[in-house]
Amino acid sequence: MDLAALHTFRVAACDLNGQMRGKRVPPSYADKLDSGAVRMPFSALNVDLWGADIEGSPLVFETGDADGVLRPTERGPVSMPWLTTPTALVPMCLYDDHGKPFAGDPRHALAAVLSRYAQRGWKVVAATELEFTLLDSSDAQPKPPHNPVTGRRLRGEAVLSMAEMDAFDAFFTELYDGCAEMGIPAQTAISESGIGQFEINLNHQDAMRCADDTWLFKALTRGLARKHGFTATFMAKPYADDAGNGMHVHFSVLDGQGRNVFDNGGREGTEILRSAVAGCLTAMPGSTLIFAPHGNSYTRLVPGAHAPTGAAWAYENRTAAIRIPGGAPAARRIEHRVAGGDINPYLMLTAVLGAALIGIEDGLQPPPPITGNAYEIEGLPQLAGDWDSAISAFETDPIIARIFSGDLIRNMVMTKRQESARFADMDPDSHWLSYLESV
Repeated sequence: MDLAALHTFRVAACDLNGQMRGKRVPPSYADKLDSGAVRMPFSALNVDLWGADIEGSPLVFETGDADGVLRPTERGPVSMPWLTTPTALVPMCLYDDHGKPFAGDPRHALAAVLSRYAQRGWKVVAATELEFTLLDSSDAQPKPPHNPVTGRRLRGEAVLSMAEMDAFDAFFTELYDGCAEMGIPAQTAISESGIGQFEINLNHQDAMRCADDTWLFKALTRGLARKHGFTATFMAKPYADDAGNGMHVHFSVLDGQGRNVFDNGGREGTEILRSAVAGCLTAMPGSTLIFAPHGNSYTRLVPGAHAPTGAAWAYENRTAAIRIPGGAPAARRIEHRVAGGDINPYLMLTAVLGAALIGIEDGLQPPPPITGNAYEIEGLPQLAGDWDSAISAFETDPIIARIFSGDLIRNMVMTKRQESARFADMDPDSHWLSYLESV
């Protein structure tokens, strides 16, 4: 993509809430990005959900709100098909003036974990399944959108309904075209169990590319929905009495010869797979804040609502938090089913892959895989039950300290405590407006 030929283009990095923070720049910047022509305060990646500075953060007054340097990621420029004027986005990461990665940048957190896999000669391959809800946000409370064919509001569940998919054909056609234009490997799309809820799967690829494309897909989906006259949200729970939006991640690990280290030729997988599972289970309670980063997230994490709340694993069992799907042994993989659609994909993959690696490094062994309904099994280790508990667990858990830098942990905890306090002062009926298109 020729950036110099555009009227303007965007440069942006990912903040702790998964929002894009950056600048609109003229085409004259096209040849200067690698040299650090674009600067941005470190604090910009550590603002709250509304974009406010974090009170008491050492990134603000204590350091004079110092600038870092934005540099392009290996993802490269991508088009922005949801905008009327042809333009591009250059995904960026934040560094200091000496070229050191800024520890509060979520993408750097994932890069640090993936480098530990690379030191073993391994490469992580991952894929995400993204659920989102289309709705009408023009009133005081969210409502189901109108069916573009009949003009009537959607009613009830429409699991795997082709008629519901076809009714929104214009939107989904443009969404697939946008994915192709941006290089996002969109695969199957289905109508899900919630009113106006859909799911699109992204194909397996390098884990960092998976995180990049998940981040970009969310922006694309929200932008195109606006063009079509409705709203797309990845909120964990858009309606209190309807299905929530999840984001499952599948991953496997390849050695230097491209062999899957989880594959032993059979259904059960290797000892490495079981150690990775054990790591994920052990880290799950302390990681709750990453999988459920907002107050709204905890309305999804209730027993029996298709969102795992207990740390258990199983073969081909969708009630378990960790599922080992069936199929060909060469494709043996782990499916982590806890995260909501409102997560930051870089932090989510950091937590999952970092936990799996700790399990492998420590030679952990998981408990026996469960059978039957995980929600009916007593005594399972539980995810944090509410937002404030999750914040505290993330701050103090020793496994989290092995996955994330101390700076990022501090920044995340301060951010979430500020958000929690602000929401406590707001009318609960208005909370959804803050989450609608920001998560």
